[in-house]
Amino acid sequence: MASANLAIFLVSQINGPQINLPQDFNTNFLMLVRWIHLLAGITWIGLLYFFNLVNVPLMKELDATTKGKVMPALMTRALWWFRMSAALTVLAGLAYFGNIVGADVHNAAALGFSNASGGAVMGSFFLIWTVVWAVLYACLVPGKGIFDKGAFIGVVYAVVVAVAAWLFLSWNSHGWESNRLLSIGIGGGIGWVMLLNVWGVIWRIQKRLIQWTRDNATNGAAIPDKAKGMVRQAFLVSRANAFLSIIMLFFMGAASHYPMFGK
Repeated sequence: MASANLAIFLVSQINGPQINLPQDFNTNFLMLVRWIHLLAGITWIGLLYFFNLVNVPLMKELDATTKGKVMPALMTRALWWFRMSAALTVLAGLAYFGNIVGADVHNAAALGFSNASGGAVMGSFFLIWTVVWAVLYACLVPGKGIFDKGAFIGVVYAVVVAVAAWLFLSWNSHGWESNRLLSIGIGGGIGWVMLLNVWGVIWRIQKRLIQWTRDNATNGAAIPDKAKGMVRQAFLVSRANAFLSIIMLFFMGAASHYPMFGK
């Protein structure tokens, strides 16, 4: 009798969970895109924090000979994963964001908002945040005086990003935009700026520094004088990305869990 009851109990436990996987394409596609976005994002931001919290202090402690052996091999591999994960994170994020914008436009039309336009949202997104990147990069070009001070650059970045967020909210405030759209429009916009920093500044500089360091270690070729300024610029941009990521992650999390914008 006890054995029969045990068997019934085990069978009930096996048959207990109700698992119903969604069958429609859109649900599965969006889950896949979001999963890829999260995996790639973890890789990207993890490497960003590694560079800022571990690699930068370590490289300062190495002598020239050791750095010449370690830096090219380490940075070539790390930066490949860094920039590829950055690109994949943003591409998957844009695909997901586009779906959210489309859903909001569809809902707005059903509610009678004739002026709802997904193109206007996406256009303002790319315009605002690309201009933000250009302005912030321009602040680093002088590379001397007050434009070489981390504190000053940090204040400029904070002001410019705050103004850009205000503009995005103002330009997309028609009464039909959801909190998800507006919050991701800010967080994703910061991610777009960070991506442009990765490919347009950090990688552009680092690949030359890697080659110069390798040449110096193998055949004694002198490292150009301009390398020092380039190292400083790459450091400032990487450090800025680290701080921007904190704000970016807040707005991405707030999209579904902290309703503060829109309807």
